[in-house]
Amino acid sequence: MRVAAFAAALAASLLVLPALAAEHGEAPAPAAESHGSGDHGGHGAPAAPIEPLPVKPRGLPVELTRTLQLLQDRIARGSTQAHLAQRQLLGHIEQRLIGLEPDTWVEPENVRAAVTFALAGGGPTVLRALIKTEKVPEPEQPLTLGALAYLEGREAQARAKLSGIDPRSMPPGLAGQLALTQSALMVREAPARSLELLDLARLLAPGTLVEEAALRREIFVVAQAGDARRFEALSIQYLRRFRRSVYAGNFRQRFAAALTRLDFDSDRTRIASLERMLDEIEPESRRDLYLLVARAGLEQGRRETALFAAERAAGLAAPDSMPADQARLYRGAALIVAEGRFEDGVETLRSLDRSGLAPSDADLLDTALATAQRIRTPPAPSEATTAPPPSATRAMPESGSLLRAQEALAKAERAMAASPR
Repeated sequence: MRVAAFAAALAASLLVLPALAAEHGEAPAPAAESHGSGDHGGHGAPAAPIEPLPVKPRGLPVELTRTLQLLQDRIARGSTQAHLAQRQLLGHIEQRLIGLEPDTWVEPENVRAAVTFALAGGGPTVLRALIKTEKVPEPEQPLTLGALAYLEGREAQARAKLSGIDPRSMPPGLAGQLALTQSALMVREAPARSLELLDLARLLAPGTLVEEAALRREIFVVAQAGDARRFEALSIQYLRRFRRSVYAGNFRQRFAAALTRLDFDSDRTRIASLERMLDEIEPESRRDLYLLVARAGLEQGRRETALFAAERAAGLAAPDSMPADQARLYRGAALIVAEGRFEDGVETLRSLDRSGLAPSDADLLDTALATAQRIRTPPAPSEATTAPPPSATRAMPESGSLLRAQEALAKAERAMAASPR
């Protein structure tokens, strides 16, 4: 009920915004109040009235879109209430825009506001209705048609229409949104240009949900390119400024996977880099991120990364808590394939209570213990000579490091078969 009331209040406020703007643009300012009469030096004539500034009232599409953007900026700052209210507000604005008179779209600023709304989550419906009116000025048609093509998944047409538009020539509310859209259209064919556009989007829309989205996307583009320094700098910036964003959970999942692609195993200096990044956030969130990194490290076969992250998470977890059990699980799974630390890993795994783990972690525990048993108990010589190749062994669906263990086991079996008895 609170969410509905919040959205209703927002919707109601939209009705008065244009009237207020018109009122401030047309009503003359009151004359200056006179505090004197003819007694003060004979200058008792009233002061001349102050002329109002020539402010042109904004159209309803502009006011509606601005209200949506204010709500979305609260989402970037972590307001879950604003996130829940967004859907209702989007539906309300869509209906208001569709119901406007066709002549509304003669004004370029109204067309650009409609495009902003569509790209900010409103979808293609308003743009389709707008184009059907045949009132869109010719200079605004590439923008309108290009945005519609993008929203309908016609990327080639969208690139053709939008690539020649400089986002810096657009109003502030649209400029960053357009740069973000252009970046998405370029990311596969021209990643360097896509990064430039993401930088531009951040500059054009500081502190907004557009900047949050641009920064989040840029981090993963540079991670895919293997640019560790830029990845670190951008990640620290995101964790400092947007760690409370409603979309930070999605960021953290992808962030953990991206970290393992940067190969911390072969470059120990990156361990310090990881610590610098995660030191930017509070201990509980830092613990959860270390757990995500540890799990991702196991899944991608990055033993050193998994071990490091699991040990850091353990230091931040309360004793006998589920996060502490997760950290011990990931540490044990990494240790059974670490040279000279097999017994430590097995002991850690056996100390865990399977019933207290999440289903995916319980499956990982079973797989790790089964792999440890196979490593500890080599096959008989006759079995070893006919051992299947590593590719034919039982798949380990949960952990890349356990796949490495299987390969190590197969290698040991071949060595035992070749040795004299």
